[in-house]
This record gives sequence, C-alpha cells and structure tokens, in this order.
Amino acid sequence: MQSRGNWARLVVVAAAGFFVSAAHAQQPGGLFAPPPANPEVAIVEQATNVLNEVMAIPASAIPRSMLADAEGIAIIPGLLKGGFVIGARHGRGVVVTRANGGWTAPVFISMTGGSFGWQAGLQSIDVILVFKTKKSVQNLMNGKFTIGADAAAAAGPVGREASVATDARFRSELYSYSRSRGLFVGVALDGSVISIDGAADNRYYYNGVPPVDPTQPKSLPPSAIKLLETIAKYTAPEAQPTAPGAPQPAAAVADPNGLPQVAAELGAASQSLYRILDPNWQSYLALPADPNADTAAWAKVVTRFETVAANPQYQALTSRPEFQQTYGLLKSYTSLRSTAATLTLPAPPQ
Repeated sequence: MQSRGNWARLVVVAAAGFFVSAAHAQQPGGLFAPPPANPEVAIVEQATNVLNEVMAIPASAIPRSMLADAEGIAIIPGLLKGGFVIGARHGRGVVVTRANGGWTAPVFISMTGGSFGWQAGLQSIDVILVFKTKKSVQNLMNGKFTIGADAAAAAGPVGREASVATDARFRSELYSYSRSRGLFVGVALDGSVISIDGAADNRYYYNGVPPVDPTQPKSLPPSAIKLLETIAKYTAPEAQPTAPGAPQPAAAVADPNGLPQVAAELGAASQSLYRILDPNWQSYLALPADPNADTAAWAKVVTRFETVAANPQYQALTSRPEFQQTYGLLKSYTSLRSTAATLTLPAPPQ
C-alpha cells in the first residue's frame, strides 16, 4: 500500500511539474524568459507567425483547398507535450470561425490532455486544427470540445497531397497539423480537451474589465487585425489553372494589381466593421455574398457607403477606423475589378 501511495504522489508531482513548466515554456523566449506584459497579444502574434511559417513552403504547406472551405481554424503555438510516467499536453491559442462571408474575432482557447505510460521529456509543438463542419465549430464554441468524442481528428494532407483532399480519407470533420522544429510530426490528440478561455478574452479585448453589456462589440487590437488578414489571405479560393495553350482569362491580368489580396483584406476589414454594428446596419452595409457578383451589385454597396459617409448625422460611425478602412478597401476593390473586367463584345465574325 505504501508503494502505491509513493507512486501516486510521484505521478501527481510529475504532472504538477509539467504544467508549471508548460506555463512558462510556452511564453516567448522559453522557460527562463520574463513573462510578457500582455501574454494574450503574444499568443495572437505567435499564431500569425506559425501560420505564415507553415504556409511559406508550398511543398509542405496546408493545401489552400483545405482552408478555402474551412468553417473554423484553431492555432495553438507552442503546445507543450511530455512529462514523466504520466504524459500531458497543455497549450493556449486562438480560434476563428466563419461568419457572414468572413472570419470572427479571435477567441482564446486552451488545450489539455494526458496519457499514462513510461515517458520522459518535454517537447514544444505548434498545432493547427482545421474544422470542416459548422457542427464541429458549434460544439467547440459551446465552451468545451473533446477531440475524439465531439469529432475525430485526422492527420491533414500537406503540399502535393492537395489533389487528394477530396478522397474518402479526407472527409473528416477535423484535421490536425502538428509541427516541431519546422517539420510536421504525427501527434495523437485524441482525448485532448479544448476549452474557451473567457478570462483571456476579457484581458485582450477589455483590459480585464468585463463589459457592462456582454453584447458590446469588440474593438480589434492590431494583432487581431493582422491575424484575420493573414487567415483571409490563405483561405481565399485559388484561381483554377487553365489547360496548356488555352488563352488566359482577362481577369488574370488583375493579379499583378493585387486584386485577390485586396479582396482578402476587404473581407477581414468588413468583419471588424460588422462587429460594431447592429443587425440593421450590418444588412445595410453588407458586401455581396459572392466576390464575383456583377458590377451592379458592388456599385450598390459603394453607393450606400457614400451615402453614409456624406451624412454628418452618421459621423459617429464614419469617424471609426473600421468604417474608414472598409470604405477605402471597397473603393480600391471595385476600381481594380473595373480595370480587370472582361470586355463585352459582339460575337466574333463567322
């Protein structure tokens, strides 16, 4: 009995030591670095860096086709995995979800898990989870999500495997990508619990003071805007390649002018704007659901923005950076669209 008690105490001490180490080691600079002034800002910045680094090498990047129709993306930079006898995983990160054609403000999450067996050591792993269904995202946003119970996680394809992303193997609700020292590694995440970290949200968006009105729109910090712009860039649908020798469509001429990039930035900016508006205003200033909508649909939206901008009654709105950024990008996008528009011609001669 005494032997069992000693083992139990050893397991508890080992687990406690792991989580203390994990809490320090996940901060920028590692175990011996001083804590950052605002750890939530650091987490968002690290999440942006992780995604950029993963996508930087096409041969080993997450296929754009996997991200283009994702319903949610979670990024946990520096998840700590390891322990002694008892194994554990712990990390903090953010998740963004689809809404109104764009992405919601980052929501802070934590991931924890454990296993039992002979093991020792500590390993830092960057984890990206791609949610493919609204159901899996809703389960997560309800507060707590268990991988393997609420949805099974499959190892996602990378690089050249994009062409098989529609294969039966790749029809999971959730795909996981785990990276250690720049290389993708297989890490079993089943049993890991992802929880919404409301306290971190309060610190990041409201300086630790809960809003009087819980429905109060979040004012996005610069690090959140940068993350949303990065995600919008990588989740924008890729142009389909044309057959060898086939004439290039006229719209392709617009690529050097940055049309896809402006479209991604406009989508992210509009989401920031919608968060400070009530449903009536969201509807009034809504962008076309289809980026390829005809010119008349986009002209209607521009006219609405112009009408609001010209009326001093709405200065409280038009003076906001969210409105100004969206309005400016909207004008840039429609201008680029008109430059890239295909000529309307009669039928060619017979």
